[in-house]
Amino acid sequence: MPEHIKKKLHHEISLLEHELAHELPAEIKKAVAMGDLSENAEYHMAKQRQTFVNARLGQLKKRMAELSLVNLANIPKDKAGFGSTVVVYDSTKDEEIVYRLVTSEESDVSKGLISTTSPIGRGLVGKRVGDVAHIVTPNGKRELEVLKLITIHDEAAAAAAEVTVEIEEVEIEVSTGAARKSERK
Repeated sequence: MPEHIKKKLHHEISLLEHELAHELPAEIKKAVAMGDLSENAEYHMAKQRQTFVNARLGQLKKRMAELSLVNLANIPKDKAGFGSTVVVYDSTKDEEIVYRLVTSEESDVSKGLISTTSPIGRGLVGKRVGDVAHIVTPNGKRELEVLKLITIHDEAAAAAAEVTVEIEEVEIEVSTGAARKSERK
């Protein structure tokens, strides 16, 4: 699971747990002190909020458990999947579009970040270069032809290669610097 998603979920969980354990009991206690609970709007609102917070905490903890089960080794190396960047040709709009397949927490359509659970994301998952995805969206049917695919594994390999090149450049600089010092003597 991406670390920033984990932090975001942990942060929301800790805020809600604090509210549930400290703020809401204080509100309920204050409302009870006002008297007749049958007509006490503050009491009813605090109890409704308590129910909502409990439900949201359950959702977040379940999502954390689901995301912790994601095994990047199970993501295909030659097909679109979580973390893939996919360049598609949309024949209905006659344009090329770049999508990155992400979790639902990260999705932002305006930035091309598409959830793997969205109609477009589900349609692209498992596709290879040259495949056509037929997708039904709320705006109608779309045909997306996969033109280019960069999987999460390709990106990791490229990043590792980049680090190797940087290390080699530093080693060359260090060795040529040492050679220059010995030439001066």
